Amino acid sequence: MTEPTTYTGDVQQGGPADVRELEHLIVSKVSVGPMDNNAYLLECRATGELCLVDAANDAAVLLDLVGDRPLARVVTTHQHRDHWQALDEVVAVTGARTAAGRDDAAGIPVRTDEALADGDTVTVGQLSLQVITVVGHTPGSVVLHYDDPAGHPHLFTGDALFPGGVGRTTRPEDFDSLLHDVSTKIFDRLPDETWFYPGHGGDSTLGAERPSLPEWAERRW
Repeated sequence: MTEPTTYTGDVQQGGPADVRELEHLIVSKVSVGPMDNNAYLLECRATGELCLVDAANDAAVLLDLVGDRPLARVVTTHQHRDHWQALDEVVAVTGARTAAGRDDAAGIPVRTDEALADGDTVTVGQLSLQVITVVGHTPGSVVLHYDDPAGHPHLFTGDALFPGGVGRTTRPEDFDSLLHDVSTKIFDRLPDETWFYPGHGGDSTLGAERPSLPEWAERRW
């Protein structure tokens, strides 16, 4: 199946979802809440199973995106409040299981059913996404890596990686940790064509950002 070229990753709060149809996975991206958070609904094409990445806000919007289909799991990329504002309501309505990084679970006021560690997998129907832990923006931030057998890798990076830099940190040692993890666990392991979907704003590829790594290290944000 040839991937349609209409997906851009550019969404606006209150606007429609942007949908990317891969051969085995459908990604629907919406912007929710006053901080323009991205939420991603992942659907296994073979089974129809759904996984939501970050029930950030606007529960009604997310529930409308899910519709009357069963939602198996909600993954929260990290503990910051703007990424779980709708989690309680979405879980209450759908009965979905919850997953988050092991070291961030205590900071999320909704029970975490699955505490994720580096190298774990999150399943979506017949598909598997590998968990990559990145420390610095928060102690337990997770990135989800989908290695598309029919194309290039895809990453759901939360606030760990954006077009133009890594996520916000408050201490020098946190920045050093985050840049190290993003560099060694993501840029050093994955090819330039890897597409990533951040927690706010537009998407990018590792190839577009790779030349800027020395600049990020020098400016320290």
